[in-house]
This record gives sequence, C-alpha cells and structure tokens, in this order.
Amino acid sequence: MNKVFKINFAFFLSIFIYSASAQDEARISSTWQVQKYDITATLPQNETDRNLAVKTKIDLKNVSGRPAATLTLRISTAAEISSLIINGSPVEFTKGEEKVNAAVSLQRVAIRVPSVQPNGSLSAVVDYKLTVKENSGLNSISPGSSQFLPMAFWYPTPNSWYFSRGADFAPFKITVNTAGGQTLSSGISESGSFVQKFYGQPFFVTGKWETAVANSVSVFYPSGSGAEEQKRSAELASLASEAKSFTANLLGSAPDAPLRLVAVKRGGGFSSGGTIFVDDSVFRRSKIDSQTAMNIAEAVAKIWLGNSTAVSGDGYGVIGEGLTKYIATQFIESKYGKDVADVERLRQRTAYAAVAKRDSPLNIVSPLDDYYYPEVANKGAMIWRLLVKRIGQDEFFSIIRAGLQDGRVSLAELRAAFSTEKEFLDHMLDQITETNLLAGLPKLNGGETKIALRNDGGVDATVNVSAVLANGEKMSAPTTIRAKSFGELIFRTANKITRVEVDPEKFYPQTDYSDDVAPRELTDSDMLLAVKRAFDKQEYANAELTARTVLRQFPRFDDVRVLLARSLLAQGKIAEAEKEFRAVLEEKLPTSRSMAWANVGLGEIASKSNQSAQAAKFAEAAIMADAEYGASLAARALRNRSNTASTADESVKAYFAQFDKAASANRKAELDSMAVPGEVTKFVGGISGQTVEWKTQVIHVDKIDANNVLVETLLSIKLLNRNVETGTAVFRLTRAGSGWKLSAVDIFEVR
Repeated sequence: MNKVFKINFAFFLSIFIYSASAQDEARISSTWQVQKYDITATLPQNETDRNLAVKTKIDLKNVSGRPAATLTLRISTAAEISSLIINGSPVEFTKGEEKVNAAVSLQRVAIRVPSVQPNGSLSAVVDYKLTVKENSGLNSISPGSSQFLPMAFWYPTPNSWYFSRGADFAPFKITVNTAGGQTLSSGISESGSFVQKFYGQPFFVTGKWETAVANSVSVFYPSGSGAEEQKRSAELASLASEAKSFTANLLGSAPDAPLRLVAVKRGGGFSSGGTIFVDDSVFRRSKIDSQTAMNIAEAVAKIWLGNSTAVSGDGYGVIGEGLTKYIATQFIESKYGKDVADVERLRQRTAYAAVAKRDSPLNIVSPLDDYYYPEVANKGAMIWRLLVKRIGQDEFFSIIRAGLQDGRVSLAELRAAFSTEKEFLDHMLDQITETNLLAGLPKLNGGETKIALRNDGGVDATVNVSAVLANGEKMSAPTTIRAKSFGELIFRTANKITRVEVDPEKFYPQTDYSDDVAPRELTDSDMLLAVKRAFDKQEYANAELTARTVLRQFPRFDDVRVLLARSLLAQGKIAEAEKEFRAVLEEKLPTSRSMAWANVGLGEIASKSNQSAQAAKFAEAAIMADAEYGASLAARALRNRSNTASTADESVKAYFAQFDKAASANRKAELDSMAVPGEVTKFVGGISGQTVEWKTQVIHVDKIDANNVLVETLLSIKLLNRNVETGTAVFRLTRAGSGWKLSAVDIFEVR
C-alpha cells in the first residue's frame, strides 16, 4: 500500500464492520504477497556470542489493484539491519516501531521502491543480525541446541504475523551454518538446506538426536534413550501415520510432505509443514498423552489446510485452526473410541466457554485478541461438526475437497460453496455467541412427562433431549427449539424422570452449558473446575460427590477421575482410591498430568503399606513424566520419604561444590561461565552480589538423556539482610565438554 497503516488501526476498523460484503471493501488488504523466502542463517561459533547472522531474500508480488512504490517489512526489534537491496540495487530505509500490544512490538522497515504494477514482482535482500539476550521457546542460541520459530519474528516479511486476514505463508529455503549437531526444518533436505515447496513460515531447530523411521515417519528422539523411549518413538510414528491416512480419506491424497517428529526441550506442540515438535518428556512417559495425540493429529491435518493449500482472508483461523481441530478429533474418535473423543470435545468447549461471553464474531476476530485461539479453534470445530450433522459427512468433505483444488481457500469461498446453509453460517460466523439452551424440571402428568425448553439464541436449534428414569432406563427424543423462543417435549412414560438434558451431544456453541441439565447438577460450564474447587478447599467428600456426578456422564474423563482418587485417598478410602488411580493409568489416552498424579497416588498407597521400593518406583515414574510442577514436587517428597539411595555421581557433586564457592564469593563472571549462555540469566544474576552463604546438598540425579540430567538438591542459603532459608531445588544440568553447565531451574522451594 502507498500508505502504511498501523495494525491497531486495522483492528479498530474491524470492530465496526460486520457485514461480509462491507468487510471485503473496507477492511485493509495486503499489497505484497510473499512468493518465496530464501534464508541463510549462521549460528555463532563462540558460545558467548548471542547473535544470529542472517541473509534473507524475499520474492514479492504486488497483489493490490494499483501500482506500489513503497515496501514495508516487519521484523523483530532485536534485529539490526546492515544492508537492504531491492532488485539488485542497495537502497536506504527508515526504521520505526509498530506496537502490537502492551507486551509486543515489531520493527517496521520502510523502503521506497521503483513503482511495481499490479501483479508485478520485486526481490528484497536483507542482511542483519538478530540478538538473543535470553533463550525462550521462540528463539534460543545454545552450544547444544538452538531454535528459531516464526513468532520470534526472526525473518523480515511484509505483513504482520498478527494480520487479521492471515500472516505470510510461502515456500521457503533455509540453510543453517552451525559448528555441530543436526539441523531440522520442514520440507525436503537438499545439500545441507531444507526446501519447503508448500506454504509455510520459516523456522529451524538444531540439536543432537537419535533417529528412527517407521511407517514413513522420521522420529528424532533424545540421544541416549533406552528401550522405553524407543517404544514411545515407534508409537508416535504409528499415530502420525494413522492420522495421515485418516485425513487423506477425508481431504484427498496426502501432499508430498515428509513427516518428522522432533523431541525438544521447549516449544513442544509447534508444527509446520509436517515437522512436529514433541516435548522430550513425552518419550519418558508410560504412554502417549491426550494433548500430544491431538497436537500430532492437528499438525497432520494442517499439511492439507494451510501448507499444501494456502488459507487466508477474514476468518482464516476457522479453517486453519477450527477445521483441523475438528478433523483431529474425528481421528481420535476413530482410533480411541467415541467416549474418549467426547472428553476431548468437552475440553474444547470448556476452553471456549471461558471466553464465550466476551468473544467477537468469527469472521472478524483477530490474532490480536487474547481469546483468538480459544475461539477460532474450539468454536470453529463445533461449527464444522454441527454443519456435518446438518448436511452429512460425505457431502461436507466433497465440498471441502473441491474448495482445495486450486491451492488456495478462504472462509468466504467455503461459505459460498455451502450455499444451502447460508442462514446458519451467517449467524454462526457473523454474530457473537448468544445461544443458551435450557431445560426445565420434568413435569409428570398422568402417563406422560413434559419438559419445558428454551433457546436464547438467534438461530433455531435442532437437538436431542435425553432423559434418565428412576429405574435407570434412558430415553431420548429429537426436537427443534425456535430461535429466541420456548419449546416443549413430551415423553410418553408414567415412570418418574430424574434427569433431563438438552443437546446432550453438545453440538451448539453456548454461553453456558451448566443449565442444559435439570435438575441442575453444577453451576460451572467447566466440570473439572467444579471438582477442583472443592478439592483445593480440602472439602474432599464434596469433591468426591461432584466427581462422581461428572463421571456418570463422562466416565473417561481422567482429569476428574484422578481428583476423585485423590479425594478418596485424603478420606482414607485406600482400596477405592487405588482402584481409581489404576483406572487412570489404564486409560487409552489420559493427560500427562493425570498420569503423574496417578503414579504419585499409587506411590503414597504403597508407602502407607511400607512397600518402599514400590513407592519409589511410582515416584520416579511421576518425576520422569515431568507433567506438572505440583505432581513433580509431591513425587520427589514421596521418594525421599521412601529412603531411596542417592544416585548422585561425582561429577555432579563436583559441579555444585564449585558453584557453592562461586556463589558464596559473589563471583558473577564465574557463575555466568557455569551456566549455559542465554539460560537462567535472571537466576544467576539474582545470586550475584547478595549471597552471604550458599550450600548445596545433592540428593538425587535423574538422567533425562545422554546430555541432560535433573539434579534434586537441598539448599541452605543466606542472602544479604535475610535469614537463612532452606528447601528443595531441582536443577537441570547440560553436558558441556567433559563437565556440566546449568540450563534450567525446574523447582525452587526454598523458604
């Protein structure tokens, strides 16, 4: 565009433009479309150097309807640009700040360019260095591993990553120069580079892995892994392969994109173009957890929706996030069963319910909104599921496949393709959620029972109404409740109905799900929260009662079952608690948190029976699961009570002996040298200059992989003007040459 508009203006404009036709004319559109990125990145050779040197060539096309004489690129504020070349000629540029929100800013680089006619092209070459002061999940520079993900804003691009009509996705080539280790990205590996022929956002990760290939899926798992980790690798590969086959049956032949699963310390859940990051702790658990399974299934679906086919335009997230989540959940149902998938859907609508009363219409919601992902992914998935119910799965996916044929798709195009459902889609996509379905108390009258119904929404709701009779029998009947109106359903039975529920399958997005049931059982749409609230108040009998109520409807809801087990254990109901803990571990697809707490619970029960060795075994399983801070802390306390022998090795003890001396002497330079550059900078900085005494007793050392260990310690420290403090601290050490360096502080309970 000839004039650069700020992102916040685009957002302001979007708030007041509701009709789809008006949006097409009035909302800000892109001027430049990226055709290809070609990036060469060089990691520093010196571990104290915190700069990534980058040369990026961007091929651009003018997709506006008028000549363009300016180009604006956006990049991280940490980037220092040394030169910029347009069509082979050096040019001058001006820099400015583009405020995204209170926490995020982008650097805006403005360049005057020779006028480019509509559909004309130009190329820009940007030389720069990017400084990484402190490592994070988005960008990191370390001797053992480095990574740069799109949301680190590490490469220049014309449109913001928060652009309401979609960030820039394009084919790319990445070459990374590094001193050692492996480099991974998406696409095909060619002569030391990665070439992604589909649409994507540039990223890379470096590290050291062992590799296994199964079912045409490459798994890069932690070095030094044992048999169990290798077993998880095979299971993850099988899961990804099955998800690919399932999605191909729905969306057509699989794109030629290599599938890679990569173990990472941070950034687990990220995916692009068939490369999927998996938290390294997943490989140490006894089975695949639900979040990892969903992440993999969604990532596979995005190869079709977002990579091989570009997704853009207003409401693009409803496709890129919502439709992929719907497909992933359908895959979970096909592999693990409907009852397991129902729990996933419950989690999705619970996440949406948390923002339902303050969301925006899906057609204009922006990545700038803090509720963007809970809305587009979860409400979006619900709308696609409801549309499938209305028209049938075969017709639905036939229309979707046709929409993907030209390599680009938008929500507007799909809405037009589903023309018979225009009124339904207009309401669901252009309006905020108003629907709240309510059921009244059953009214017995002679040989029939009447159920009063209400629909607060602006669209008719065709739903089932289920009933539970006093004798345990169940009944169900369909009905349509008119928009903004009341309805009534009659069950022809003289038996007493004890419970009714409207829309038990929960097809419709609603503002409140708790009043779908009569008599009302809970006041929260979040069933897990209802149980946890009582548990956290130590009202264990009440927590047990609420948990059993939830589990009657969702017997596979492992998050609730583990709270039931913990409530039973707190009440001294040992046998019942053990049964429930074991049921959690036997679930097909539990959460990692549930697995960790179930192991802690079984360990506590073993400890009460003086089975110390068994208690320690359960504790170590919870520790290695690395699922939740509280579970890990409880597991470590349990293991220590079991009097398990210390597993500390001498090199680790020697490291902490040196660390104690440096900390007590306030030798900051020495402390800095004992930490991985870019890691734990605030922790080390907080020690320096105020330590009077620092003593570390190594209790246990748990191996993560060939190059990383977790070290449980008992600390005794005294800082200036403070009393002596003691407690548990768990440090992560990373091998550096023949010694160790501090790379993370996982637990710090020193008081």
